[in-house]
Amino acid sequence: MSTSFLYMAMSLDGFIAGPDDSPENPGGDGFMRLHQWMVDASGEIYRPDGPAGKFYDSINDSGAVLAGRRTVEQVDHWGGNHHGVPVFVPSHRPPGPTVANYPLVTYVADGIESAMAQAKAAAGDRGVLVHGAYTAQRALEAGVLDELVISQIPVLFGQGRRLFDVLPNRIELDIIEVVDTPEATHLHYRVRR
Repeated sequence: MSTSFLYMAMSLDGFIAGPDDSPENPGGDGFMRLHQWMVDASGEIYRPDGPAGKFYDSINDSGAVLAGRRTVEQVDHWGGNHHGVPVFVPSHRPPGPTVANYPLVTYVADGIESAMAQAKAAAGDRGVLVHGAYTAQRALEAGVLDELVISQIPVLFGQGRRLFDVLPNRIELDIIEVVDTPEATHLHYRVRR
């Protein structure tokens, strides 16, 4: 059975994007600071050595992606290829015209539960990687998000887009693992049911 997990890099004060987050400036000002733990000096993403490498691996070992509309549209659906797996986008509005160029991208109009069920079916025994703050919060609310993997970065943004701004109620988590590195503290939680 597939497990769904949110992966997100977050500042210590809870921001996943900096100020001025827009399609012209995806992630906002200072966004790459949140990902320096897996980006080299030239700006290329790489697999970190040591224990942090397994968090990087979990992202790329997933069998499907469930991502929010705002997230996918800001990056033009990753050019139709998020590490070669199907991408499911819960949205009540039809997709824009560029999505026709991306056969691995499917917009799902009948809710987050249906989108997650389709993503899990496509992933098989691999995980479903969840992207997007709003989508993650809706998945938590619906009870279809299984785990959270948060890379907490030692920086205070002070402003931007927060990860958990509109949760409807308290959600309890169980700690699976904590990996502390000089660049980030990687926190892995299971959603308590």
